[in-house]
Order: sequence, then C-alpha cells, then structure tokens
Amino acid sequence: MATCYERYNLHTTPEKFFIEACDEGADAVLAIDRVSNEMTLTGKKDVPPSAVTRPICGIMGTIRLVAGMYLVVITRKRNVGSLLGHAVWKAADFDVISYKKTVLHLSEIQENKTFLSMLNNVLTTDGFYFCTDFDLTHTLQRLANTSPDFQEMSLLERADQRFVWNGNLLRELAGQPELHKFALPVIHGFIVMKPCRINGKIFEWILISRRSCFRAGVRYYVRGIDSEGHAANFVESEQIVLYEGAKASFVQTRGSMPFYWSQRPNLRYKPKPIISKTTNHMDGFQRHFDSQLLIYGKQTILNLVNQKGSEKPLEQAFDRMVSGMNNDMLKYIAFDFHKECSHMRWDRLQILVDAVADKQEEYGYFMVNSEGKTVAQQKGVFRSNCMDCLDRTNVIQSLLARRSLQSQLQRMGVLNVGQRIEEQAEFEKIYKNAWADNANACAVQYAGTGALKTDFTRTGKRTRWGLLMDGWNSMIRYYKNNFSDGFRQDSIDLFLGNFAVDESDGPTPLRVQKDWKFLTLPIIMLVAFSMCIVCLLMAGDTWTETLAYVMFWGAASAITATIILFNGQDFVDAPKLVHKEKMD
Repeated sequence: MATCYERYNLHTTPEKFFIEACDEGADAVLAIDRVSNEMTLTGKKDVPPSAVTRPICGIMGTIRLVAGMYLVVITRKRNVGSLLGHAVWKAADFDVISYKKTVLHLSEIQENKTFLSMLNNVLTTDGFYFCTDFDLTHTLQRLANTSPDFQEMSLLERADQRFVWNGNLLRELAGQPELHKFALPVIHGFIVMKPCRINGKIFEWILISRRSCFRAGVRYYVRGIDSEGHAANFVESEQIVLYEGAKASFVQTRGSMPFYWSQRPNLRYKPKPIISKTTNHMDGFQRHFDSQLLIYGKQTILNLVNQKGSEKPLEQAFDRMVSGMNNDMLKYIAFDFHKECSHMRWDRLQILVDAVADKQEEYGYFMVNSEGKTVAQQKGVFRSNCMDCLDRTNVIQSLLARRSLQSQLQRMGVLNVGQRIEEQAEFEKIYKNAWADNANACAVQYAGTGALKTDFTRTGKRTRWGLLMDGWNSMIRYYKNNFSDGFRQDSIDLFLGNFAVDESDGPTPLRVQKDWKFLTLPIIMLVAFSMCIVCLLMAGDTWTETLAYVMFWGAASAITATIILFNGQDFVDAPKLVHKEKMD
C-alpha cells in the first residue's frame, strides 16, 4: 500500500514554499510557487540555503480566500495509539500561511479576516485524526474485502470520500498523482485506543467515530437529507478488538431522519420541526437507503424520537416512508426513549436491546482469527437516530456495542464461559468513559456543547448531578444555536468547499447588512425594561403615579419582546454563505 510521508520540514522563501519529506531515504520536496500557485515535485538540492526552516507534521491542503491562496499545515500532533502496528495521530495545532501580500480595500481586509476566523473556527474544533500508513476512512471489514489493486492505491485515492474532511483543501494535490505522498487524508470525529486486561489477558479495545463531510454542519441549520440522499450528522462508529493476532469489529451508524425537514432557530427553546410539503421525499429517501444498503447490507432503523408532541409527525413520516420502500432488507423500530425511561427508569432500555437481539445475532460482526482467516462477516448494521443523533443515540449504541463485545471476547477466549463484561469493573469503567467521551466529542462538533445523559453512559444510572449538568449544557446549546451557530455553519461550508471564494465574483455575502429591526428593537426592549426597574426603585409622589409609569414601561417592554419573539428568525445568527434553499 502506498503511504504518505510522516515527517516534514517547511522551508519558506519570498517566492516559494518548499515542503521537504524527512522520512529515511526520501529525497522528495514539494515546491509551491507563491505567485503562480503552481505545485511541482523537486529534490532537496533545490531548497535554497537562505530559506527559513521549521518542522511540520503534515499538510491539510490549500484554500483561496479574499487575499489569495493560503497553505494550511499541521504544526503539532499527539499520538493516540497504534492500530495494527500503524501509529494513529490527533492533529493538535495548525498554521494558516498566506502565499503573498495583497493590496486590499478596507472592506476586503475585514472580509478576509472573517474568512480566516472561520477557517480557524473549524481547525480548532477538537477531533481531527490521521495515519500516514493506514486508511482510517474504511472499516476493517471493508479493507479486508478490497482487491490487491485497490490496496496498491495511494491513501488519497483509496479513501472513502465521505470521511475525508480536508478533501476540498487537497484538490490541488489530488490532481497530480506524483504528489499524493504529500496528500494526507484527515478524518473528523473521535478515536480512543485502550490496552485492557480481563482474566490476565491483555487486548486492545478501540472506538472510532467517523463524521461524514457530506451535509455536514451544526444542529439546527442542517437537518434531514440533501438531494443526493446524504443525511445530516451522519457518523459511522466502529468498535475494534485486537487480541493475539485476532481482530474483530462491530459497526453502527447514526444520521438525521432521511427526508426533507428543517428546524430553524427562532429564539424559542425548542423550534418546531417542519416537514417540507413541496419536495418529493421518496427520491432522496430512496437514494439514502440504496447507498446504505450497498455499503453496509441490511439495516435495522432505531428511531428514538418522542411519539407525541412536535416530534410525532417526524416519527410517523419515517415509518410511512420505510413502509413505502417495501424493502425486506430494512426493518423499522420506533422506541420512545423519553417515555420509556421517564422517572429515571433507565433499566427499561433493556426492552429495546432485547427486542433487537435476534437481529443483532443475524447481523453478527467481522472477525479474523489469529491465523489470518476471516471467520465472520458483519451482514448488516443498526442505524440509530433521535432528533440530533447525539444523546439518546449514543446511549443505545453503547448498549448494542457492549452486547457485540461480549460475544467477541468470549469467542477470542478472553472472557470465560458465563462471565459478563458488566462484572469486569476495571474494563467496564474504561468502556463507559470512552463511550461517554465519544458522545461529548460528537455533541461538541454538531451542537456546540458536551452531550446530555453521559452520567448514565459513565455510571449505568442517572444522577441528580447529571441532570444538573444536562440543564447547564442545554442553556449553553440554546445560546450557541441562536447566537453563534450561523458563523459556525459558514465556517464548515467554507472549509468543505460548499462555498468558494472567487476573485472574479466581487463582494462576498458577508457584506449583507442586518435588517434595522436587529438592533433597534432589542435596544428599545432593554431601555423599556430598565425604565420599569428604575420606576420601581424610585417611586413617584403617589402609588398611582408609580403604577402608571411601571405599567407603561412594562407594557412597552412586553410588547417589544413579543414582536422580537414573533420575528425570531430575524434576530438569530443565520448563515450568510449558503442560500436558504440550499440549506433546506
């Protein structure tokens, strides 16, 4: 298998960047012309002695902003562990370097600063991972089932494009096969690797969650599917066990309910979800599951949304569409998580686990024995979702993964007959904390805060402290979803290439000014509320006079607040770079 270089030096001159491969025996240098943007392969002898040199860990790629081209490099990395003898790294720090100095107007300077802030907003989101000599974008089963020709391809050519988050930044390198050893595919999500011990037997337990870069975005601005059938917040989670040459994996997926629906922030705590009435849902729905069935085989859909209130129409629509497909490879199960587990009855989750036990036996898992022979293949997956595909979804996935792990460890000889994972206190703590950390990582990336209900994932029960933390995270989510997620969505769209800065396009959408109501009405409400408080503290000559003033300013405050709430979508931080039709 072709690999990427592992170590680099970046040599900078006013005319060029020289990125030198420092691996043993390598004489390759990637030269980037800072004026023409041309990329060529050269040797170490061509690096000028006068160049300013510093070590880097990898190349994320290049991107065009208002001021021209920028080079994005990884400057610091942290070792996560080893997967089948291949070092896995987490990108810890980045640098964005301008190709050249450009004379800009004042408005363009401000636009360029905003775009740079957007780029850094994505880069500083925790969760970028890479490996220079192993393909992290594929599951163990997919890799095992590939042809020898596929295995000889470069990492970039063979990568599953759903999970290559820097694919847009690598376009220039991708077009030149001779440069592919410099093109490092990076995934976004979560990876944990833990050496574990049960019965004195040491094995490696690994959890990898890969976020799709198709229809990627933030909680309320990206829901449902797009016209290609890509679901919002789609994540493939693979649990891997390695023991004495044997390996096993169990794969699950999560993703937004795959039809056309939206839930735009509007200052209300929980905006009402809206199902599109003008779009043919079955087209996108069919594309989504055709793709899923091709990649993963049979599917059991676990829909965990409420079966009453505003979530009920979504559950009913999902049920109707699965029935409309009339495909024996799809099974639909609706489980009202909140109703079943109300009043802290978290033991009732076992009802769902037991209900799908036969399907889990049928789907199985992937396993290769210590002689290298494939003894089991996973024939299907559980596709779980709630509204956000975060909190409820992660709880259920951790329970199903534990059941699969129980069987795998027994088959490998780690667990004795009759032993249960839950009884292995040391491992159970590692397992629960890792799945809770996975929940937090996915939640931060999509919703802006840590996950809810992680106290159950970590301890196996709900606690009052956990409920308190859920309340705090919910408040933070409310603020971010309404007042900062538009910027985060723009950042992701810029990074992934959903919006491209073009020199010939003139002013970018960032110059669009807010409506007058955006500042005027909140100021009026604040002044009216302040005057109401002042009148209460500084009473007039008579109580009737005081009451009149309080009622006047109180009414002005209440009326203004009502107008703001009624026009809530005008007051939230909405994305500017992608039109609404494209987002829906």
